[in-house]
Amino acid sequence: MRFGVVMPFFALFLASCASFTDFPVNPDAMREELSALETTVTVVQIDASNIAQYDRPRLPTSAVTNLPASDGWNYRVGTGDILDVVVWEHPELTMPGGDQRNPLDSGLRVQSDGTFFYPYVEKVQAKGLTPEDIRKNLSLALTEFIPKPQIVVRVVGYNSQSVLVTGEVTTPNRQALTAEPLSLLQAVDAAGGLTANADSRRVTVRRGGRLYAVDLKGFLEKGTGSANPTLSHGDIINVPKLEPAEVFLLGQIVKPSTIDLSHEDVTLTQALTRAGGLHEGVADARGVFVFRTTENGITVYQLDAANPVAFLLATRFTLLPQDVIYVTTAPIAKWNQVISRLLPSVQAINAVQTVTQ
Repeated sequence: MRFGVVMPFFALFLASCASFTDFPVNPDAMREELSALETTVTVVQIDASNIAQYDRPRLPTSAVTNLPASDGWNYRVGTGDILDVVVWEHPELTMPGGDQRNPLDSGLRVQSDGTFFYPYVEKVQAKGLTPEDIRKNLSLALTEFIPKPQIVVRVVGYNSQSVLVTGEVTTPNRQALTAEPLSLLQAVDAAGGLTANADSRRVTVRRGGRLYAVDLKGFLEKGTGSANPTLSHGDIINVPKLEPAEVFLLGQIVKPSTIDLSHEDVTLTQALTRAGGLHEGVADARGVFVFRTTENGITVYQLDAANPVAFLLATRFTLLPQDVIYVTTAPIAKWNQVISRLLPSVQAINAVQTVTQ
């Protein structure tokens, strides 16, 4: 969401909060102001006793997946596959011959019962077997008619097994599995690659009725093989859309702005630094607030940035999408009223953000 969409919610508020002088925040004193809001508000002062619970990475920190590891790829023939069978020194079993021979046209299609017809031995089981298994079985069956037959069996038409790639890729498609193993990254590349809106950290693979999460971005950054699994027949890969993940910085900040959290974790200190810091001589460094909407209402975190120890703690306070950072003016504002008057605007921001998604 563009920063300009947020600003109207605060235009009237900013002029009304410059003359209050009470400190600190008193939740009980806010009850009258909050009575009109249909939400629960909790005020928390950021300090050494509670910083550990906010010092947690939001994005995956390693390229891992809970998708079961592959035991190695070995293609097994299925219904609809086309086989090419060559018996050396017996052209009558390899028809037509020479340059006229097109394996796809003259190949042997595996029927619905899992078999194909071959001269002398009639039905030959193929479904569920590897080409090498079929070669051995056919050689054994032909020894009754041909001494020491030399046979080659290969798949020339892969029609029985596939994966589906959907979501934020250039060309969603279905891809056949072949004798060569197909990795997740190869499948995404074969679908034209990721779009600009792709969330490669939260790719999913549906297999056997279960949904597995894969951090493909983690693989690209760290090279951990588990995040680039080998795909199996029936896998459905979905690349989700990257949802907006923004933090809003307002009030007495040098550059009121938004910060995108889509691709990285950002702490409170980092956010304030990127926005140019506080307005010197105007901002009240003791009044740095973070408004966070939760399932249970709104939590307001207060940081005393004038205290070096507290400001250091803010390097461990990880921001979440839709957090609103607000810095009060100097002299100290009447923070109870400041928070109370900000809350409707915070709710409006979250409502607009939800609609724009």
